[in-house]
Amino acid sequence: MNGEMDCKKIMFGEHSLRRMFDKQISPEDVLETVRSGDIIKEYPEDKPYPSFLILKFVKRKAIHAVVALNNEKETCFIVTVYEPDPAMWSKDFKTRLYE
Repeated sequence: MNGEMDCKKIMFGEHSLRRMFDKQISPEDVLETVRSGDIIKEYPEDKPYPSFLILKFVKRKAIHAVVALNNEKETCFIVTVYEPDPAMWSKDFKTRLYE
């Protein structure tokens, strides 16, 4: 599943900022992930906005970002960001091995 987020504005949530700090993931890496990563899972029922799991390899490191999209305002909210655990994901980091 490929796709692009249509974000005119990107906002970082408090949780995502903490995760980025804890995991030493830069804001630039997250922005690159959101702007040009692959949407690997959709959560259309999430509230208050549908969200998406996005994967991007940045500097040879896999990054997952969960992003909620407010289509009306063309705003993306970064919910969380992390490096996927290889023990829990397929080799390409697109499929979760354990739910």
